[in-house]
Amino acid sequence: MFSETPVLRPPRHSSLLDGISEASSIRLNNQIYELKEAGRDIITLSLGEAFFDIPLPSFEGLPAQQIHHYSHSRGVPLLREKLARYQREISAAPVDPAEEMLVTAGSKAAIFMALTALLESGDEVIIPEPLWVSYPDQVRLARGVPVMTPWYESVEELGARVTARTKAIIVNNPHNPTGRRLGADQLRVLHQLADRHGLFLIADEAYHEFMPAGERFVSALEHDPDKRHTVVCNSMSKNYGISGWRIGYLVAGAPLLAQVIKVQQHLVTCAPTILSHWLAEHFEALLEHTRPQIRRVVETRNRMARLLADRGVECLEGDATFYLFASLGDSRLDSDEFAYELLVRHGVGVVPGAGYGASCERFVRIAVGAESEERLIRGISAVATLIEETR
Repeated sequence: MFSETPVLRPPRHSSLLDGISEASSIRLNNQIYELKEAGRDIITLSLGEAFFDIPLPSFEGLPAQQIHHYSHSRGVPLLREKLARYQREISAAPVDPAEEMLVTAGSKAAIFMALTALLESGDEVIIPEPLWVSYPDQVRLARGVPVMTPWYESVEELGARVTARTKAIIVNNPHNPTGRRLGADQLRVLHQLADRHGLFLIADEAYHEFMPAGERFVSALEHDPDKRHTVVCNSMSKNYGISGWRIGYLVAGAPLLAQVIKVQQHLVTCAPTILSHWLAEHFEALLEHTRPQIRRVVETRNRMARLLADRGVECLEGDATFYLFASLGDSRLDSDEFAYELLVRHGVGVVPGAGYGASCERFVRIAVGAESEERLIRGISAVATLIEETR
């Protein structure tokens, strides 16, 4: 009697990830890191962060028995207290640090945790384009359905996208990749839409410090101080030039926070403890040190916008953050082809607009936070030159 050869059945990963792509901006920057490691000089206009002059931190004086261990899963209490006070200063909305504040490992985690806590399978989330590249896939990972709207639709037109399955709207303010700011009237329209249809408004305010001089940021909490439907996700690491520290936070009503905290506990336990203690102790000094640098990078952003305009390159409207969303105009190249040619021929990295939504194929994102003025000017010139060369 012969024995049969057993059939080998290799395990298979979840089909959930088959519809998820890599974050386009991160994938491109990984390629640039590799080129730099190989010795290539790349003018990096693709990094979604600002490089500031920040002193090397010293952890002396912090509580030695605490900094190397887990902290409260809602965040180090002193940091929550200072963030709650700070949030009230910028939005006039009271925040209870014990029940309405959660410190996370970056604002990206805060957005995903909020979506996980909010969505049932098949729920829809409206996402205006240009969208931040992770929003649609985070919605999918949370079992939802992203509903993208083209960049030229106004907030007043979003109501036409609402269906019986719509659960939330995500807005980024100030906006990555355009630098646009939502004003009080536009936010009021969004709150009315949320109230009318029983929706959540998720406001990603990770760039709220990057405002032009003399302009005031308007937080989504200003029109919903009781947090009936508003979820604010924010970032210390992004706003203060310490993106590698991965410290973000979430503000929402206590009932929702009680759900989100479960995701935090099962996913990361708590935000980095030693860094949270340092930020709590140096909160005010860090603000004082970085705010002048923030103003300078916003001024640089708007100077680069004028340089592009002088070369005939149009950008979508905006004057905040450190991003520009530049039109490819009459170039025969699509955004992926353009970014590849710019990198290979000119040694300049930008992010293809295709990653920011289907309506953004004819744009590229330019970030001005990681290079010197002289290298920025060279990079901006290369963008304009390649558009001219490929008409």
